[in-house]
Amino acid sequence: MYNFLNKTYHKKGGKMSVTRITTLNFKSKEGADQVEETYKNSAPTEFAEAEQLLEVRVDDTTLIFVSLYSDNDAMERASAARSKRMDINKDIIESMDGKTGEVILNHSN
Repeated sequence: MYNFLNKTYHKKGGKMSVTRITTLNFKSKEGADQVEETYKNSAPTEFAEAEQLLEVRVDDTTLIFVSLYSDNDAMERASAARSKRMDINKDIIESMDGKTGEVILNHSN
């Protein structure tokens, strides 16, 4: 398995992807429903530099968003679109938790 990961690492020219993980808790199920729909329809265009986008429904009022980018610069360029989206939805969001970090493993079949 190490050799597989090592080969994947070198294919990217020695750079590992970075990720932004955002958990949003909404004031209502309707607010979460609204953002779920708009994100899945608009995010691929809004965050065009993202290598991968995931949207996860945790429960009625909680969504988790995971974005993978080639590097920190690409992630930072997406910050304007992220800020705009957060600002539009600020009245329906109860709380937000965000984390960023280096991707250690990105496996898919």
